[in-house]
Amino acid sequence: EGRGVPKDDQLAVQWYRKAAEQGHASGQVNLGGMYKEGRGVPKNYVYAYMWIDIALVGIEGEGAGLREAVGTLFEEEMTPSQIQKAKELARACERKQYKDCEV
Repeated sequence: EGRGVPKDDQLAVQWYRKAAEQGHASGQVNLGGMYKEGRGVPKNYVYAYMWIDIALVGIEGEGAGLREAVGTLFEEEMTPSQIQKAKELARACERKQYKDCEV
């Protein structure tokens, strides 16, 4: 709970998704975090990785290092084929301009 406002993970997911679909990296990272933790949505490491990967693609310079670090974070929870699937979904999501990415 924060400052007298009840915590509502499902509402947070709705707002993060709106931001993510508009191409905001912070919304994409936050939405990915919600999927990773299973807060407001069912836990789904593939979608978590997908959204975080999308956010990091847009970061210049240090983005590659950050993407590698994220991959390391997920290695214990995901198989290489799941990571590959998440990367494929991320590229497809970019082509769809971030809309309807969770199929």
